[in-house]
Amino acid sequence: MSTHPLGAVHVPTATAPQTGTPGTPVARAHPVEAANLWRPHAPCTPQACVDATGPARTVSLAVVRLTAVLLLLVVGFLAGPVSARIPAALIRRWCGWVVRAAGVRVRIDGGAAPDGGLLLVANHVSWLDIPLLAAVRPARMLAKSEIRDWPVAGWLTARSGALFIDRDRIRALPGTVARIAEALRAGEAVALFPEGSTWCGRAQGRFRRAAFQAALDAGVPVQPVRLRYRTTPGALSTAAAFVGEDALLTSVWRVVRARELVAYVEVRDAIAPGLHADRRSLARAAERSALPGAHQPEILAPGIQHRPVPLPAGRGLHAGEQPPLDRHVAARRDTVHVPQQGGAVPARQRMAGEFPA
Repeated sequence: MSTHPLGAVHVPTATAPQTGTPGTPVARAHPVEAANLWRPHAPCTPQACVDATGPARTVSLAVVRLTAVLLLLVVGFLAGPVSARIPAALIRRWCGWVVRAAGVRVRIDGGAAPDGGLLLVANHVSWLDIPLLAAVRPARMLAKSEIRDWPVAGWLTARSGALFIDRDRIRALPGTVARIAEALRAGEAVALFPEGSTWCGRAQGRFRRAAFQAALDAGVPVQPVRLRYRTTPGALSTAAAFVGEDALLTSVWRVVRARELVAYVEVRDAIAPGLHADRRSLARAAERSALPGAHQPEILAPGIQHRPVPLPAGRGLHAGEQPPLDRHVAARRDTVHVPQQGGAVPARQRMAGEFPA
């Protein structure tokens, strides 16, 4: 157990003989646990999660869409040196244009984000999340330090005023939190994705709590935002997901080819400063707001049972995902399914008004 200034960080270790010195124990962090603790990792992959079999645009129209996105990005690139003097409303509009140029319709629901210092947090699905969050309120992004080395994108990200976090140096975390708090105290908005990795939208991660300490230190509100991608009929879509080993250009091309894709941006109620005494409870409150029901068992009403909907061929569930359920009138031989808990109670053994264990 190693204690970090921002909280306790426990890295499970394994004891194994060291080569050449039999019996000498060495501590090794389990790779999966280490990724989960400091470099968050999602189980989503393009092969398992991304479904791009829906209606598609012609290649020529997709090329036009892609060209429009690039032109808007060039405009933003040229405006970089004077971005501090550009009205926030114009920046929000430009961000909306970038998403719409890709052929994605945008629906923003909820009230306006508060002015002044603000920590803007959301679930993370796609590269589209960044302009969508900026359409809610322009903010400085918290980005991984590796982006600095990306051609063009790294320079653009740095010029946008992004705050970088070195995920390989856990000792650098307090300094990063201090820089976030300083920006918040100066009245700026800082945007981040507390899951630490992109998920496909059919499952979500947990909100990492470290950055929420900055909001507590600066005494500013936290603004949760819920991002979802659906088709025009309302079905969940993973076409916009940018997950696993997916290449950015591959993801962008998949988006501009997809038809009937809609981005839903729901601005939730802001969490006022002083409501939560520590970053753990603040992070959980933001998580419950941005990811409702993602980590809570479903409550079944008496007389109504749920059964799994058959999945398409080749489509499986991955860690953390709830199976799709179909509500129907209870039958004596049916089984009541409880997402997340894994329990099942035969209907004939269930008492009226009693919930499954």
